[in-house]
Amino acid sequence: MHLPAACKASTINASVLHGPRDLRLERRAIEEPGVGELQIAVHTTGICGSDVSYYKKFANGDLCACMPLSLGHESSGTVVAIGPQVTGFRIGDRVALEVGIPCGRCGICRQGRYNLCKRMRFRSSAKSVPHFQGTLQERINHPAEWCHNISFDAAALLEPLSVAIHAVNRAKPTPGSSALVIGAGAVGLLTAAMARQSGCSTVTIADVDQGRVDFAIAKGFATHGYVVERPLQPPSPVYTPSSSGTSTPLDGVMTPGSPLSTQVKFEHAKALAADMLSLTRTSSSFSALDDDLDDEDGDGVDVTFECTGKEECMHTSLYATKAGGKVIMVGMGTPIQTLPMSVAHLREIDILGIFRYANTYATGIKLLKARERALAQGNAGGYVLPSLDDMVTHRFKGLENAHRAFELASRTVDEDGNLVLKVVIEA
Repeated sequence: MHLPAACKASTINASVLHGPRDLRLERRAIEEPGVGELQIAVHTTGICGSDVSYYKKFANGDLCACMPLSLGHESSGTVVAIGPQVTGFRIGDRVALEVGIPCGRCGICRQGRYNLCKRMRFRSSAKSVPHFQGTLQERINHPAEWCHNISFDAAALLEPLSVAIHAVNRAKPTPGSSALVIGAGAVGLLTAAMARQSGCSTVTIADVDQGRVDFAIAKGFATHGYVVERPLQPPSPVYTPSSSGTSTPLDGVMTPGSPLSTQVKFEHAKALAADMLSLTRTSSSFSALDDDLDDEDGDGVDVTFECTGKEECMHTSLYATKAGGKVIMVGMGTPIQTLPMSVAHLREIDILGIFRYANTYATGIKLLKARERALAQGNAGGYVLPSLDDMVTHRFKGLENAHRAFELASRTVDEDGNLVLKVVIEA
């Protein structure tokens, strides 16, 4: 196997974002790895929804980039150089990269919740300044503590799998629980799979894209699928100056906010929730949720995972969750939302946020190894995690093709009408 040479100081190619859709291939200097570091030749990087957001708007939610930024954080690679005081690694080792580097000293880090560290530096994120450059570079120096030995197969997808593991850990579903996952992107699919892995007997996944829902069911990520055949936000009437607020479409242009009444939005979300719940409702007496929210036990799922970050999806999540249930905010999208809080208040629905992940990579690696053992033994019984490799629908070779990869990752189907799910860039 040919490995790139690592020297005291050399130059590498890097894909660098300078503004919305302004992606450039540049030369950068790289030093040999420092104390506690490994130098990694990046092999594979998956494109995440947050990467696409930065690519389109130079921002992700309320995090705005203020300087050139290399994207990419779902990555695996090969060890090509080892810094001082590093043990347990050899040249040529294949590793998955955990790209969030906490301080390790603050109170929240000592509690084990290092994903919430105020000093966290996360590759490809604008949260810290100067920005911590992402993995769409030929080589990077990375702390050995946050490199995990694993084969290339599915290694880059350990990062979104970690998000799913963290979401389910926060939800703590009991065996036999019911779950709804809104959003069938990579994180939504993996969250559905982890909900099944945790013992949920029914897992419904919903999305506006028929192909993604079909994929989720065919590959065993979820037990039921629901395709939203109408817009999550009903068509809005013409804007009038009396309207307030703004909305940010995918192209990043600020436009007047929808004047559609809040109550109409809530009623639409309530009806949509009722449709989703009807898929797994065994009683023929099921009807839409009552206005007074006085639902009988069972009129809703035990836990809803909202994986889109969209306001309308949060509305639907609250109406679809039973009294005493939980809504887990997985997707990071609209930063300020108007929610029907009385739904949560009167029915004691817990709303829990998640931010990335913590202490999950070891679990993910164990799950992938357990899957290999189960398949080797003929799968004697029980739920087996679906193949993560099946989620990779498109591959691009070389950083020079990063622009094409990001444009495709922004879509749900390619030019031939094939499903676009996970796009990766390979060295």
